[in-house]
Amino acid sequence: MTVEVLLQGIIGGLLMGFIYALIAAGLSLIFGLMEIVNFAHGEFLMLAMFSTFWAWSLWRLDPLVSLPLTAGLLFLLGMATYHGIIRWILGAPMLAQIFATFGLAVFLRSAAQALWGADFQLVKNPWVQGRISLGGLYVGLPQLVASVGAVVAFGFLYWFIRRTETGLALQATAQDRQAASLMGIHTERMFALGWGIGAACVGVAGALLTIFFYVFPDVGATFSLLAYVAVALGGFGNVPGTLAAGVIVGLVEVLGGLLIAPALKYVAVFVIYLVVVLVRPQGLFGRF
Repeated sequence: MTVEVLLQGIIGGLLMGFIYALIAAGLSLIFGLMEIVNFAHGEFLMLAMFSTFWAWSLWRLDPLVSLPLTAGLLFLLGMATYHGIIRWILGAPMLAQIFATFGLAVFLRSAAQALWGADFQLVKNPWVQGRISLGGLYVGLPQLVASVGAVVAFGFLYWFIRRTETGLALQATAQDRQAASLMGIHTERMFALGWGIGAACVGVAGALLTIFFYVFPDVGATFSLLAYVAVALGGFGNVPGTLAAGVIVGLVEVLGGLLIAPALKYVAVFVIYLVVVLVRPQGLFGRF
């Protein structure tokens, strides 16, 4: 293997890692607020990609143009999921919470297959195409734009959580629900907002992925698995930690495919996950 091939792989891993981080950020935010794992997170991503595809197919809206619409649609879906399902199972046993979101995932995936079929769809001739050369290394413009968009969205999410009054209320609710309620924070509204923001993150990621990735009903499965790994590595509920964890997942995936075998690239990712869970269960950036 040449140095150029290795560097090319590292660049590809970094670019995909930023997108994984944005997907994982929404999942981590929801868990940090309520300690509920959204097993329908991948299906939310799938719906975001299909909505972006149909906006292009029906109205010829480029994914970058329809991105705000997709994010808004997923925000509403997240809010509706909380009010329609999650709020009714908050005090239920953990198995009931797991089955609720897992059942939602099965329903959404089956509905997508029934409505749109199992064929692979692709946005043809998006605004961003081609590649650029950097010192002999080639970077796909769609992947570059998608990763930059993911970093910008992640930065906005971090700013919102850390610098705004609503974001501080979200943090307070995550730390101690009862204390936050006594301080006048409407915790149920914060829960609904957290679900909306978490879904909006995958809405942005889905729209960006549609620039260069195929759309089909099972597309969210792989991305959601990698997002779960990134959440575990970054520390459950640690939104900033998911950025570094997403990059690690992207690099391990690509380098595992190059150094071991393409068919085993995900094996390398899950081996890292198992090692971290066994040695440091709170994650690389989590607290004891």
